[in-house]
Parts: sequence; C-alpha cells; structure tokens
Amino acid sequence: MPYLIDAQLPPALAEAMRRAGYEAIHVAEVGMANAIDGMIWNEAISRSAILVTKDRDFSLLRAAKRQGPVVLWVRIGNIDNRALIRQFLGAMPQIVEAVARGEAVVEFAAS
Repeated sequence: MPYLIDAQLPPALAEAMRRAGYEAIHVAEVGMANAIDGMIWNEAISRSAILVTKDRDFSLLRAAKRQGPVVLWVRIGNIDNRALIRQFLGAMPQIVEAVARGEAVVEFAAS
C-alpha cells in the first residue's frame, strides 16, 4: 500500500521509506507542499494511499466520515529528523499490522 507524506513531515521520511521497500511519496514531490487539507485528502484517496500526517484534523475527519484513506497520525514533538526516521521505520511492522487489521486511524508516537 502506498503512503502519502503530508507537508509537516520531512521529505526525507518518504525517501527513507522507499529505501526500506515501502511505496511512499511526499506531497512536495507532487506539487502539493502548500495544498489545503481537502486537496491532500483527495490525493490520498486517488492514490489509495495511507495519509501520513501530524495534522490532528485528518484523524478527526476520518473518524467523522467513516470512509476515506487510512490516516497514520504522527504524534511527536520536536525531534531530530534522523531520530524520527529511525523510530518511524522501526515501527513500520506494527503500522502495517494495524492497517491490515482495518484500523482507520493509526497513531504513531515517537519515544
């Protein structure tokens, strides 16, 4: 399943995910770095992608609509990009399992 990485997360996350064997693209790579939420939501739907975001609004929207893309809600504070990527990739097996179970919103909190 592809992953669409939202603008609040670094493009390096998409690059690292691709190197690890996951299909991932950052919104900046498709000219959507400054897109509004609705456009990003629709892009995730059109790509059948998991929407990876720090934006709580997407998880609330997904819960309210009961349809749309799976939202991977990244709940972290200030963290170095390398640490974020390392922890994120380490959590990918659990994330993949949660998506396979049919969870609509998956939370990732870096430690």
